[in-house]
Amino acid sequence: MKRPTIRDVAEKAGVSVATTNRVLSGAESVSAKTREKVREAAEAIGFYGLGAIAARNNAARPRYRFGVILLQPHRPFYQLVARALAEAARAQEAFDIELRIEHLEDLSPQNTAERALALASECDAVCVTTAVHPVVTKAIEEIRARGIPVFALISQLAATGQIHYIGLDHWKVGRTAAWAFHHICKSPGKIALLVGNPRFRNQEMNETGFRSYFREHARDFTLLEPLSTFESSAVAEEMTERVLSDHPDLAGLYVAGGGISGVLAALHTTGRAGTLVVVGYELMDNVRSALLDGALTLSISHPLAQLAGEAITGMISAVASKEANASYTKIVPFNLYTRENV
Repeated sequence: MKRPTIRDVAEKAGVSVATTNRVLSGAESVSAKTREKVREAAEAIGFYGLGAIAARNNAARPRYRFGVILLQPHRPFYQLVARALAEAARAQEAFDIELRIEHLEDLSPQNTAERALALASECDAVCVTTAVHPVVTKAIEEIRARGIPVFALISQLAATGQIHYIGLDHWKVGRTAAWAFHHICKSPGKIALLVGNPRFRNQEMNETGFRSYFREHARDFTLLEPLSTFESSAVAEEMTERVLSDHPDLAGLYVAGGGISGVLAALHTTGRAGTLVVVGYELMDNVRSALLDGALTLSISHPLAQLAGEAITGMISAVASKEANASYTKIVPFNLYTRENV
């Protein structure tokens, strides 16, 4: 067999010989899509210059550096989010994405603001999961004033949409959780609510939607005042033990913020696992086990691959377009898990 030629590559790719030559030479005038078609054609027919084409394509890909701030490194959910973001960045064939992910152990507003400013000084765009606080807001405004796009991930940073947001519609999340209690509890009763930190806007909207459903559809239920876990499993365990002790007739428990591990531990140590309706969040290993053994009734979860994909493509679009007033907010659907579908 004769060795494949440039003309053979061009025919296989459905482009001209001139275009194929431009790909081989690394000319900037060829689109990323066409470059990839030529590379795939060269690979399919065993073209001797495949290595050169791949190298030219990689060199021609736009390079972006994105910074991401997530919550504590020991929390399984944020480990899963980081993994999904890394996979989404690697999947961008047309772009060379360098991803810098920082997990903050210290969640104070001052530390969050400092880390966001430092990351923004080295990145083309930043994506932040944080509670709303004036110190953080000031830092975000400073970053945006430099022309660096800022995205809020999982929890919104602005109610009016000035800051791009990638995440769930948490008002709907809260109403869906309320619907579950309304239809699963055998009779109306007391429902306890655990939140992480009321400064997280997603949790605030979660509670608002939760209460609005009961006001509209299920007034016979009694909603207890929310207890804050401060995003700590130890505090969540203590709060859960307290509410179970103070309200032995509790019908349901809604875990709307951080600390699900502590909640599950308290349910098991008090012997209350499986005796009341419990709605939690995400699908870490301990949540999956709790669904299977009946300690947890329902879990409302982020679709992590889709969430991460929207975050990466949103940052690419924001950096590439330079449109000052463009919105890259994306609301992703949430998943519902019970013991029957995990």
